[in-house]
Amino acid sequence: MITRPLSIRSFTLVGIAILVYLFGLFPTLVQKYYSTGFYPYISSAIRFISSLFPFAIGDIIYVLLIGFVLYKIVRFYKRRKSLKKQDRIAIPLQVLNFFLILYIIFKIVWGLNYSRPSISEELGIGNEKYNVKELVVLGNYFVNKTNALKLKQGKVPVYTVNELEFKSAAAYTLMTQKNKVFRYQNPCLKSVLNSWIISKIGIEGYYAPLSGEANMNMNLPDFVKPYVSCHEIGHQLGIAYEDEANLLGYLTASNSPDVNYQYSANYEMLRYILFEIRMKSPEDYKTLRAKLLPQILADFKAEKEFWRKYNGDMFGYMDAAFDRFLKLNNQKKGIDSYQDIVIWLWNIYKSEVRKTEVRR
Repeated sequence: MITRPLSIRSFTLVGIAILVYLFGLFPTLVQKYYSTGFYPYISSAIRFISSLFPFAIGDIIYVLLIGFVLYKIVRFYKRRKSLKKQDRIAIPLQVLNFFLILYIIFKIVWGLNYSRPSISEELGIGNEKYNVKELVVLGNYFVNKTNALKLKQGKVPVYTVNELEFKSAAAYTLMTQKNKVFRYQNPCLKSVLNSWIISKIGIEGYYAPLSGEANMNMNLPDFVKPYVSCHEIGHQLGIAYEDEANLLGYLTASNSPDVNYQYSANYEMLRYILFEIRMKSPEDYKTLRAKLLPQILADFKAEKEFWRKYNGDMFGYMDAAFDRFLKLNNQKKGIDSYQDIVIWLWNIYKSEVRKTEVRR
């Protein structure tokens, strides 16, 4: 009978899926045998293959998958009256097998990285919490730092995706001298196939696990592109959580010899810090914002106008959906996890910040 091989396949896939899930419950083993063992080789190989194509093949893969699912749904609807008794078992098994295969492939090619220990531990960055006063001091430090970088910055280049790939890969190579976690082989940064749609739903960039590509929204203002490219490359290196990719992207871009990369990284971190201060101490937020150079305020305005132009009300809906996705992947704080980057920034700079305050 047709259902017997299907049943055997389903039991096999269920067994593999359970083993993969159970393996993910042991972060130390995931780190040793997957994240720093198997994954770097499989991801590098996938990136090498994807880099042979000048366009984002990941987008095409996802379109084909969605098309395949829709085709099967339409086909089932048309055949629903002529289905045999055994089809009542066979069809659910086929659907189960399809999603089990997707789950297993996703976990093997990237998804198990959700279970690795925090990259902050590997980088030796603490998790000491800050109080509001310390947060404001950190904000003042980044205001001064970002102002200084803006004064050094000339005309912002109009980046191509190839230039971003080259410069970002070079920045990661430089950081590899400090820690092997930054090792980046076979660079593969692509422009999304349809930047208009991506802009419309409020996405700066994304990682495509099935193709290993870091995808950039090239409609973005050029001054944010260097940081975004470094962030997405962080995902390629097996950094699954957004806050940790923020950390890797910041450290890489801010240590680049290119002042445009330095500004982009510090500008983005300043936004996170100011957001946190605005929630916790609105008056201090106003004071710090008043210290920003007009050119930086112009960048804030340009970025805001960019999203308003494309995004409109859609951003709120996408925020809610993304928040749900993060929670399903063990990121219990949802989109608030992005703000963990502020804790790490405080731990990176607290000694320097405190010295600055003493001198004042």
